Amino acid sequence: MDPITQQAVLAAAGAAGGEKVYVDDVFSTTLYTGNDVNGRQVPTGIDNTDKSLVWIKQRNDTYACLLYDSERGNGTHNLNPTHNLSEGGYSSQGMQSFDANGFTVGNQNALNGSSSRNYVAWNFKAEPGFFDVVTYTGNATLRTIPHSLGSVPGMIIIKEYSGSGGWTVYHRSIGNEKQLRLDITNGQAGTTAWNDTTPTSTHFTVNSDQDVNENGENFVAYIFAHDDASFGTDGDESIIKCGTFTSSSFTTNVDINLGFEPQFFLVKKSSGSGDWWMIDTMRGFCSNGGNGPQNRVIRANSSNQEGAEEYWRPTATGISGFPSGSSATYIYMAIRRPHKPPEVGTDVFAIDTRGGTSPTPPTFNSGFPVDLSLRRDSTANNWQTRSRLTGESAMLYTDTNAPVNSNTSSTVTFDRMDGTGTNTGVDSANYSWMFKRAPGFMDVVAYNGDGITGRTVNHNLEVVPEFMIVKRRSGSENWYIYHKDPGATKSANFNSSPFGSSGAWNDTTPTATTIALLGDNAVNGSGETYIAYLFATLPGISKVGSYSGTGSALNIDCGFTNGARFVLIKRTDSTGNWYLFDTVRGIVSGNDFAIALNSSSAQITGDYIDPLAAGFTINGSYAQWNESGGSYIFLAIA
Repeated sequence: MDPITQQAVLAAAGAAGGEKVYVDDVFSTTLYTGNDVNGRQVPTGIDNTDKSLVWIKQRNDTYACLLYDSERGNGTHNLNPTHNLSEGGYSSQGMQSFDANGFTVGNQNALNGSSSRNYVAWNFKAEPGFFDVVTYTGNATLRTIPHSLGSVPGMIIIKEYSGSGGWTVYHRSIGNEKQLRLDITNGQAGTTAWNDTTPTSTHFTVNSDQDVNENGENFVAYIFAHDDASFGTDGDESIIKCGTFTSSSFTTNVDINLGFEPQFFLVKKSSGSGDWWMIDTMRGFCSNGGNGPQNRVIRANSSNQEGAEEYWRPTATGISGFPSGSSATYIYMAIRRPHKPPEVGTDVFAIDTRGGTSPTPPTFNSGFPVDLSLRRDSTANNWQTRSRLTGESAMLYTDTNAPVNSNTSSTVTFDRMDGTGTNTGVDSANYSWMFKRAPGFMDVVAYNGDGITGRTVNHNLEVVPEFMIVKRRSGSENWYIYHKDPGATKSANFNSSPFGSSGAWNDTTPTATTIALLGDNAVNGSGETYIAYLFATLPGISKVGSYSGTGSALNIDCGFTNGARFVLIKRTDSTGNWYLFDTVRGIVSGNDFAIALNSSSAQITGDYIDPLAAGFTINGSYAQWNESGGSYIFLAIA
């Protein structure tokens, strides 16, 4: 069972058993390339057999967004937010069905044209505290419309679908006496549509206004929640917020505190004319922001193809940016990034050779959206390190102290559901180690330094980090490493030196929400930019640990059941490289390949490591990983 199908099955089982609901269960951003096949199934990981909305945009051509929902009763009928016309249809070439793991479409160009066309689908599932969709027939009298959101809506979008009528928008930030229009760029305007009545947790009110309640016409309402903290493992996390902010100039930063890191951001200037911008982490929502147009933006009210913008940056707790050159007020809707714990190691870690998994592209196949990529070949070469959060053009090398190399090759991309890259061809000596962010396993944090000792930086690992790798991106600087066993008073670099005394972590152990830093260029120089990779022990999936060398075969129990697929080892009390072993290059009973993460040298071979169901076995008396009396740390992934 592929990871996306598995996720849908788990979500359905959780709902049936009364288990906790995660954002992963009710919202997804899915990217796909056209194949011009009538009856093409698009897996999104969302169960659409109940109430749901699928919002699709053809990215690289001038087709408008198309909205399909299960409540209007005919999946072929779309709504187009660039005009006020009634629902349209592509007959059998349009939306064909809402499925248990996504949807099925025909071969209309706006939905599934040739292989040169790229698409994005935002999939919303009805769930109390997140989203609902209702339909009703207008009667031109003051009335209440029931909904099943279970909390007070933050935003409502209403469209008359049987005739001409504008896309009327209620947003909690502009109140019940004003409205916006999704199909036009106008700012907020006065309205009687809501009868000056705020929606409740059970219904919303409409007047006789023809755009929301024309007699005899049919309407659909898309209802979005705000800050309902009933999701996640402990049932106390919010996954959607609808808010407002005011900007003043390009030089004045706007910080939006959501209480979570977003994966989707819909924003509109409400005090004046402006497009409805849609940004998401799958297409590109990067921390680089003002350093260049890393983000990909779609305008809901326009048929223009996808564009680029550099104003917004996601943070661990919200959004930061410079949205306007003058004072203006904006409204937004933001959705939390995925936060469902993984079930197995293959959900969050994969290794592949170039073109080694069919079909290609991607160049390197993972089976999941990749957040961190390590890449190099087995001969002498640099390590290429990239993350989704900093964008495909921000490359670092673990074997040098160099700053970011802005490699803008279009063949290196995170813009995929199942791996990285667009190169074709096969190269069995070219490898990629790919990681996905997940609670308890791994997180990626991009931050700007402030030069203040004792500064803390937020993260979303949701547990105490046990292994951290930090690199200054904006200048030449060592990689600084924290590991729980040497502790917060020591650190190492990506070189062969042992762990030594260090103030990098301000002698402070990280917490489940923050890491503590010194105030110099190593990890927190004023005005400098940094990236941090955080790992922890997640039972059955990852293990951060240490051991003492014996000089003979030594079993390392990681609590796994099918052995370690990835092992990184470093000696802490003496010199020793950061050696990486994996099952693709060989963790076998016999000769294995070891490659140093801190070196561009070719891999070496010998009988170094053997498979062990509970973890791995270290062989022989090797100073680098098993000298008698030596101290070693490791990261292992099942």
